Amino acid sequence: MATQRLGIIMNGVTGRMGMNQHLIRSIVAIRKQGGVALANGDRVMPDPILIGRNAEKIEALARAHGIDRFSTDLDRALANRDDAVFFDAATTQMRPSLLKRAIAAGKHVYCEKPIAVDLAQALDIARTAERARIKHGAVQGKLFLPGFLKLKMLREAGFFGRMLSVRGEFGYWVFEGDLQPAQRPSWNYRAEDGGGVILDMMCHWRYVLDNLFGEVKNICCLGATHIGERWDEQGKPYKATADDAAYAMFELEGGVIATLNSSWCARVRRDDLVTFQVDGTHGSAVAGLSECRSQARVNTPRPVWNPDEKQGLNFYDGWEQVPDTTTYDNGFKIQWELFIRHVVEGAPFKWTLREGAKGVQLVECALQSWKERRWIAVPSLPA
Repeated sequence: MATQRLGIIMNGVTGRMGMNQHLIRSIVAIRKQGGVALANGDRVMPDPILIGRNAEKIEALARAHGIDRFSTDLDRALANRDDAVFFDAATTQMRPSLLKRAIAAGKHVYCEKPIAVDLAQALDIARTAERARIKHGAVQGKLFLPGFLKLKMLREAGFFGRMLSVRGEFGYWVFEGDLQPAQRPSWNYRAEDGGGVILDMMCHWRYVLDNLFGEVKNICCLGATHIGERWDEQGKPYKATADDAAYAMFELEGGVIATLNSSWCARVRRDDLVTFQVDGTHGSAVAGLSECRSQARVNTPRPVWNPDEKQGLNFYDGWEQVPDTTTYDNGFKIQWELFIRHVVEGAPFKWTLREGAKGVQLVECALQSWKERRWIAVPSLPA
């Protein structure tokens, strides 16, 4: 068995997601396990170069994780023919131009979502990649979460019968920054800087709904800026101009109805920070990030509505845990391994930039629905 090197330019990995999920829990973890196994028994060892604007910060990050290569010079990195892949997890506004530069340099590209701030840019970069015939992909990591993988298994087993509805709840209370430090960066709450829960989360919900429950056909969405003033990283107050909550309903292929609430202004009283309940004619299931519980038709209790007496049923008792039947790896790492195999040996990889563009399309449809206060059709993407 031979081991081959794959040079990867990693841009934007000093941020929270880029550093934790993509660098430490994906690429560094892959290196520690001895690389990615190919179908023929060979292995691929990723050799990253970290790119950042702050020389001291990027050097410290590289040295902390045993990475020899780091730089502030992106142009020089792109010119190096020994590095075949460009990855970006920096700001959304810069992403299309960065991806175009990488494609022009002959690199395969992989990036965080959203892949652009509007659909026109998203389609443009997808078409650019397709014309260049390079390998390309967008992160769609929630598909590989253990809880969602269990939902997928239940659906494929026919557990739900005919699916009727999906109800999703996402979010938690993000502190304003005065009494306690905020858990998210201040730019998330400034529309002019690419903030907003609709732009952030609709990209996720598009691929989750499309892949697990049915392709999105129509959307009705109401956004809100519940908290109008927040405090930034320096403790200074600023006006929040981006939406911090979104309440949406979707019509999916096959007649399934989905409702999804996304909020950074909600205190959590549920099983996880995100939960999806799927109801079908033969059974229901509720999944979080890791766990999934199900209730079959024959195990469904028979409640009786009587507002004059205290409820005698504990409705949590009637759900059974869907067991862990395998070892679940980090979802971001799983998709990185799939993309590496795609680049090196041409293994299938369906989560392309065009799939990423569908997420941006849903963002635009959601914003239009909010603005016009009506249902919006979600058409197929143009070729």
